[in-house]
Amino acid sequence: MIMLRKYFIGGLLLALTACETAQKTDELTMIVGTYTNAGSEGIYTFKFDQEKGTARPLEVIKMDNPSYLTLSANQQVMYVVSEKNDETAALAAFKFNKEDGTAELINQQPTYGEDPCYVATNGKIATTANYTGGSMSVFPLRYDGGLEPVDTIFCGNIGGPDMSRQQTPHVHCTAFSPDGKLLLATDFSADRILHFDVEADPTKPYLKLDNTPINEDSGPRHIIFSKDGRFVYIISELSEAVTVCSYNEGNMQVIQTIETHPQDDRHAADIHLSPDGKFLYASVRNADDGLAIFKVDQASGLLEKVGYQPTGKHPRNFNITPNGKYVLVADMNDNKIEVFERVIETGMLLNTQRDINLSQPVCIVFAK
Repeated sequence: MIMLRKYFIGGLLLALTACETAQKTDELTMIVGTYTNAGSEGIYTFKFDQEKGTARPLEVIKMDNPSYLTLSANQQVMYVVSEKNDETAALAAFKFNKEDGTAELINQQPTYGEDPCYVATNGKIATTANYTGGSMSVFPLRYDGGLEPVDTIFCGNIGGPDMSRQQTPHVHCTAFSPDGKLLLATDFSADRILHFDVEADPTKPYLKLDNTPINEDSGPRHIIFSKDGRFVYIISELSEAVTVCSYNEGNMQVIQTIETHPQDDRHAADIHLSPDGKFLYASVRNADDGLAIFKVDQASGLLEKVGYQPTGKHPRNFNITPNGKYVLVADMNDNKIEVFERVIETGMLLNTQRDINLSQPVCIVFAK
């Protein structure tokens, strides 16, 4: 009897420990970038429970217009743009503690391109897309994750037909391919995707290669790869369409273009795949603000539109929790983040009404 009691107590303790561990595992650290011209102080961090869909605030990291950010592969360094329209535009590197949501500045460097609105890294370099500057800046990384000064700047091009939106170069996004061979950049005003070789000879770093033209008057904005690296999905701001490309060892071919929504206000924004790769979501900022929902044929990469979820005003950015259960939408003009529960089988979204109120949120990143 005594032995049984010991086993029972021991088993109970193990069960409780496992339960506590599971609860901790369900918590993500959520990092939110904002615009700071209407009361926000910079970067806000939260704990987000990806099983319950609830958030609790952690810290505030003061910074001007931290409109986009990304984490290093080990999640210990955070790279954040300061989207300024003058010579103060910069990229900053922070030492990041994902347990308590705090950050300590390592250093920052000027981008030499106005309005940096995107940052990406492969662990060797970091790149910013400078929208008004019409360029891409390349920063070598130090041993501690800090930034060396810009060593290369690539300029975008013009050529698109929209004389009000494409009259000057704009670069909106950069993305490293999963196979590590290419760096892609959206050449917004020339309606094409630029290709750069990041494994080139050291005497010719970041060698510019070919490019992939997409539909005229598109204004390509954001790029994502499928998890297996076989397909590239591009959301275009002006056409409000998604372009699907096949990808194989650096070669890209357009295989489909599909509209997000009949309303044509020329302001599509962000794009993400569900963690299982079965659904794709694209945000549109127009009279019918919302997310277009597509089913993905994972064999062919092709999309089928299956729904549209209305959101708050100006859904500039959104993200999906790693377990695929929630979609969080940054409604910049409504000063809130909406929390939608995702129906895994159909991809449809349900508004939980658990909004996170925050001045002008524009970027959401999860750390686990």
